[in-house]
This record gives sequence, C-alpha cells and structure tokens, in this order.
Amino acid sequence: MAHWLVKSEPDAFSWQQQVENGVEPWTGVRNAQAAKFLRAMAVGERAFFYHSNVGKEIVGIVEVARSAYPDPTEETGRWTCVDMRAVGPMPKPVTLATIKARPGMEEIGLVRQSRLSVMPVSDEHWSLICELGGWRGA
Repeated sequence: MAHWLVKSEPDAFSWQQQVENGVEPWTGVRNAQAAKFLRAMAVGERAFFYHSNVGKEIVGIVEVARSAYPDPTEETGRWTCVDMRAVGPMPKPVTLATIKARPGMEEIGLVRQSRLSVMPVSDEHWSLICELGGWRGA
C-alpha cells in the first residue's frame, strides 16, 4: 500500500478543520504532477497532513476515503480530487527543519520538490517520520 504527503496552508484549510469535518474533499490541486498522484491514490492509503507556509510541519495522518473523482471546485472536468478522512494527530509534529537535518531524507519529495502539494512517500521515509513524530498507529 502506498503512502503520501498532502499539504495545506493552515489559514486556508487546517488540520483542526480536517478533524472537525471528518471526511473532506481534497480539492484545488492544479498541478499536473500532483493531480497524477491524486489519481493514483487508493481507498485506505494513508498520507501525512502537512501545514505549509505557517508551521511547515507534519501535524497529522489522513487516509483516502474515496478515490479520485472530478474536482467540484472547477468547471472543466480536467482536475480531480479525493476524499480524505482524519486518522489522528501526529503526537509530536515533525518540522521541515527536522526532516532536512535527518540523514537519509535528502530524497523525500518534501525536500526535493518543496512546492508540490501532493507527493508519494517511500515506506522507509514513512517509517522514519512516524518514528520522529511518535506515531504508533497502524
């Protein structure tokens, strides 16, 4: 099963809003590569929820509740979204600075392609970030 990282600016849509809303469409992705990753997501796969711009840290874990479908926030039908469900907060948020300082993390998309809003995360990087954040969930 694949792992992912999704980014949101907390002043636009925050982890707290994700938790309060339960299941939420992950809309507004307008980058071709990020959209391709959305289309590759399968129900049940998990993603890190990353606060970009403000905080710059992984604050929680979400899972795909519905696979890709047309994004209702745009009219052309070109773009897609998925529904995400909150799984739980990261016990200790993992900052971008922590990730960059950790040996072996140079190849994670968050470092290599910092502007991409949706990206895959390798099993190795997933495990390491979960360890850094104290995540013990399945």
